[in-house]
Amino acid sequence: MGATFFLVDEIPFPDETTSGAPKALVADAQASGARRKYLARGEAGFYSQVSWFPSGYTVPAHTHSHDELIMVLDGSLTVLGGGPTLAAADSVVIESGHEYGFEAGPDGVTFTTIRTGAATTALT
Repeated sequence: MGATFFLVDEIPFPDETTSGAPKALVADAQASGARRKYLARGEAGFYSQVSWFPSGYTVPAHTHSHDELIMVLDGSLTVLGGGPTLAAADSVVIESGHEYGFEAGPDGVTFTTIRTGAATTALT
């Protein structure tokens, strides 16, 4: 048994054009300044990342191929379609295949995502 550490400041930003995410989503995110860093990539079965989105950035409706937990670290986001606004320390569990999207709050949002597998993304 061991431990694997992920020091965010030491992890480079990935080349999102090779991430497998929909190209239109990647291009829009890059133009806005949205960024993410991958953390766990299968260690002990976890897949995680930390993401930063600027104020007002909208992530359109989409689905993932694996269940996920999103926890807001800083700022806020509002779930599209009349969902709640999540602030620091709030979280949501989203089942595989569930359609959702969100808009970053007035101060932007930083959150972590933890998935049960290496997920694919599909715009809906």
